Amino acid sequence: MASFQIEWKRSAEKELEKLPRQVISRILTTVDELSADPFPNGVRKLTGSEHSYRVRQGDYRIIYDVFQSRLLIEIIRVRHRKDAYK
Repeated sequence: MASFQIEWKRSAEKELEKLPRQVISRILTTVDELSADPFPNGVRKLTGSEHSYRVRQGDYRIIYDVFQSRLLIEIIRVRHRKDAYK
């Protein structure tokens, strides 16, 4: 299986920069693993969207779109679980 390319929205990069350092490293590890398997255990499809999914990393949620035809994953948002779906 071919690996997916990861792209970050600028807004997601800014959200990531505001997080504590130890959280950032765990989130980056999870995102890197998505390139090999965009649908790991625990992933959920977001209702009302055709391509959007979320994966948990502790108390944080990584929300991303998967475009299988282009082998692309776009990271949309990285937020604490209480703010992730607003």
